[in-house]
Amino acid sequence: MATLVFDIETVGADFDGLEDTTKEVLTRWIKRESESGESYNAALTDLKEGLGFSPLTGAIVAIGIYDAERERGAVYFQNSPGKDIKDFEENRCKFEVMSEKEMLIRFWAIVEKYDTFVTFNGRSFDVPFLMIRSAIHGIRPSKNLLANRYLNYQPGNSRHIDLLDQLSFYGALRRKGSLHLWCEAFGIESPKTQGVDGDDVKGLYESGKSDVIARYNARDIIATTKLYEHYKNFLQFN
Repeated sequence: MATLVFDIETVGADFDGLEDTTKEVLTRWIKRESESGESYNAALTDLKEGLGFSPLTGAIVAIGIYDAERERGAVYFQNSPGKDIKDFEENRCKFEVMSEKEMLIRFWAIVEKYDTFVTFNGRSFDVPFLMIRSAIHGIRPSKNLLANRYLNYQPGNSRHIDLLDQLSFYGALRRKGSLHLWCEAFGIESPKTQGVDGDDVKGLYESGKSDVIARYNARDIIATTKLYEHYKNFLQFN
């Protein structure tokens, strides 16, 4: 079966640039639950930093894909505002600059050619984000990558293996662990070893370093691919 590993990076909108009604909706619960001005400000800071976790207040700045059989990948990414980074290639991975809409069109066109998909926490984050952002741009996903969570009941043409589900046995493992911890446990180089993680993406994007985000995204998909190989060899039974 042709296997596609994928991962996304996102950034949140500028809170100060949102219209007033949206700000009110987002902060209503903070005003209600905060006991002091200090706790309100702390909660507001958390809210602003978390806007990238929702497809309603965030956008995709990078989509990484990796063909597990061919061992070749690609990262589609947005230029930071005011920057003009060109396409490049490194370590059997192509890096191509395009808009969010172009990324999504390309992603769903590629998805049609595969029947097995691998993510880490993709069911809870990547796929819902991809599908909602696609709908916002008027793009229909080519496959339903959120079909039944359990592998035995998934359609044959869109089998989605979320490694966080599988390695934690659908939550039976008390502490599920991050991608970094799973990589460390299995002796895989973590994508975070070069000093970048998901919390850095917004700052990197705003400071014009979208190529650094793209390279981090590439390390993510390669690490996920190696983790998938360990899962297949030692823990997969179906």
